Amino acid sequence: MAEPIYLVVNADDLGASRGINEGIAICHRRGVVTSASLMVTGRAATEAALLSRDLPDLSVGLHWDVWGEDEREFDLSDRVAVRDEFRRQLDRFHALMGRLPTHVDSHRHAHRRAGLLPLFREMVEPLGVPLRGDGRVNLVGGFYAQWEWGVTDLDKVSVVFFCRLLEEELIPGWNEISCHPGVPSPDFRSVYGEERVREVSTLTDARLVPTLRALGIRLTSYAALSQSALAVARTVVPLPGGNGTSPRPAGTR
Repeated sequence: MAEPIYLVVNADDLGASRGINEGIAICHRRGVVTSASLMVTGRAATEAALLSRDLPDLSVGLHWDVWGEDEREFDLSDRVAVRDEFRRQLDRFHALMGRLPTHVDSHRHAHRRAGLLPLFREMVEPLGVPLRGDGRVNLVGGFYAQWEWGVTDLDKVSVVFFCRLLEEELIPGWNEISCHPGVPSPDFRSVYGEERVREVSTLTDARLVPTLRALGIRLTSYAALSQSALAVARTVVPLPGGNGTSPRPAGTR
């Protein structure tokens, strides 16, 4: 029997602003987002932690951040500082969420720069959770609208493009499509703004669920990854409107 295709749709930057929190919540309640990565350095991190209590099916991991939107500087070559900052943010995550993260990644893939991936593998291994880029999950990162700094291509966050990723980039086993949804709010300024709004529209589009079903893709979350294959099969997040499945929270399409 062929190995199933599991898909986690993970929203980065939870906690960065009230608008990003709202956008992620919309995409989880009404769309296909199943996991999010909490930026404990964000202005709205406390609000995000409180919001997550109303979203019990949303897996929440740590989005390690040392730059924000370029308002801070950090020397990635200082391994002692990297270790200290990881511990500090992990402690902050636990203080906010009351538990450990379901997965770990980083803002602008900082943990994969400057040869840091082996160090992060070492630091994350005791947690028993996946680290983005550690090989356990096939990362599909093409869903992004600014591959050239400041140059927007909304086609790269369209429904057509998302469906193309589903058809062409997923492999048997575990996959992640990363995304950055959000809505405008006065507490956040970024070069990536209107693109977040378009991502919300795409990630809640009614065409995605039938496409997932037609391709036999099982929409799930990072909370399921550490469980056995049998447990994973039992905890797959039900698709909205499916026959014979438990409904998602109110507001799901």
